[in-house]
Amino acid sequence: MNDQQTLQRTLTSVDGRGYASYKQLTGSYDLGVFRLFVDKVQVDPFAPPSLMRLRLSRAEAGFPAELLADREGRIATGDFLTRAFAAALRGSHKSSPESDAISIGTPGQQVLERTSVLITEEFIEARLAVGLPAAGRKALGRKAARLLTETLPQIAEAALLHGSVDQDALQNHVTLYRDQAALQTELAGRRLVSFVADGAVLPRRSGDSDRPLAEAAVQFRSPESLRVSFELPSGRSLTGMGVPEGVSVIVGGGYHGKSTLLRAIERGVYPHISGDGREWVITRDDAVSIRAEDGRAAAGVDISPFISGLPSGTDTRSFSSTNASGSTSQATNLVEAVEAGASALLIDEDTSATNFMIRDERMRELIPAQREPITPFVDRVRPLFTERGVSTVLVAGGSGAFFEVADHVIALQDYTLRDVTEEAHRIAARHAAPAASEVTAADAPAADATAPGAATPATAPGIFATAAARVPQQDSLRPAKKSKPARGRGRDAIQYGREDVDLAAVAQLVDAAQTEAIAKALDRLAERADGVSDIASMVESLLREVDAAGLESLSPHRGHPGHLARPRAHEIHAALNRYRGLKVRD
Repeated sequence: MNDQQTLQRTLTSVDGRGYASYKQLTGSYDLGVFRLFVDKVQVDPFAPPSLMRLRLSRAEAGFPAELLADREGRIATGDFLTRAFAAALRGSHKSSPESDAISIGTPGQQVLERTSVLITEEFIEARLAVGLPAAGRKALGRKAARLLTETLPQIAEAALLHGSVDQDALQNHVTLYRDQAALQTELAGRRLVSFVADGAVLPRRSGDSDRPLAEAAVQFRSPESLRVSFELPSGRSLTGMGVPEGVSVIVGGGYHGKSTLLRAIERGVYPHISGDGREWVITRDDAVSIRAEDGRAAAGVDISPFISGLPSGTDTRSFSSTNASGSTSQATNLVEAVEAGASALLIDEDTSATNFMIRDERMRELIPAQREPITPFVDRVRPLFTERGVSTVLVAGGSGAFFEVADHVIALQDYTLRDVTEEAHRIAARHAAPAASEVTAADAPAADATAPGAATPATAPGIFATAAARVPQQDSLRPAKKSKPARGRGRDAIQYGREDVDLAAVAQLVDAAQTEAIAKALDRLAERADGVSDIASMVESLLREVDAAGLESLSPHRGHPGHLARPRAHEIHAALNRYRGLKVRD
């Protein structure tokens, strides 16, 4: 059996030789408490780093069984240990600069299911990327020996043993995550889209930082009319604002916190770490943020509830484009979100196409409905809820067009909330315009269904009758000349064949490790595209397998699945739908 001395001798023997001599390290080594697995050695100093695993038994690790007794406990503990390992790496850099070559990933403010630390009934395993040291193209074997036989075990002892970590912090981390998961599960039964606890700190340090504003942040306080309470498994009681199902509009002057609140609700689909300020902003996990996205591709999407009767004669019941406009892209994003199972849409007018959202009285008078192919969202938001059960939370700062169709209107002033629903409805009544259900001639048969209280699909087909399922053409998910697996390029893009799938506008994608997992999901979906299965069922089937076999099942390298974080179904749909090679059957 290979042991620490064997590893040291091997590394000493390759010192000064060609970098390829490191390849003989492949195998496993007994380092005492830990066993090191060297799964893949990088081919040269400029290639992706080597892949290694460090494993110890559950008994040696010493973590209480109660912490690991359920899925939530294992996810939270794995997240905590990943953070502890990353912190130990940072702390060791001054005394052991070579530790900078080791990576376990960098978790952000969200707690996500990850592959960086695996917890089973028998062992705990850290998955690492290690850049083996070199001088030019020569191996620095002695330096590598110190890295793998001294520095790495010291870091692991500090991060993977229960006796070494902050035990109270770990217990609190797991308890918080379990409470957050329980609260999120309750939202649908309480008919809420989201919950924002009193005392939450929503502002961030800057537009490019996800960390909380350290000074002068106004704590959140719920309007009395929307205040709800939760009792959680830990015994904790929480009070705050419940955002009800239906149509909710957030209004207020510029820079008073409207978008900040919506952003917190948007990110609330994920639990957050203690101290983030938004740890008690919890949103249903199938709420989806949508926006206009000029230039995105679309494949066979039924946007006819919003856009029809185009002068070009294009059939918008199966709309395809390589360069969608603001309005068509936002309609596409909305329809795809509903196809992916969204229960709520989160929309900010600042990132929306104006002509998709509203048409004011003057424009309706100048351009009659029968000449306008776009039926604005304000005319569709209520049937979207009454027919499909899809709620909307909308930020509006420049138009009161949604007052008449809103169930709730919340005003922000100096980051303080008021429920102004009654006042908004009175204003809407004073300025009553032609019926909001005014539609184009092409929509005339379904026009009555836009009115509040209109018939549901049980009694009438409605505007949002279930669209035909989109079935990818069998070979369209297999890029021509694709020689390498899909891979993430940071948070915002995936290299898929010779194309980049642009995910910059997918706002609820929060971690590059999620993007990497989506890249692997695209490869798996391409394998099972049969020209019969539709997109929704393909993604659903894949995620059932992930539920059963674990997140690492997405990777073709089961021994070392890399640094992956679990994406939602909605972000997998988003990537697939933005792939420009996608074609669907007629």
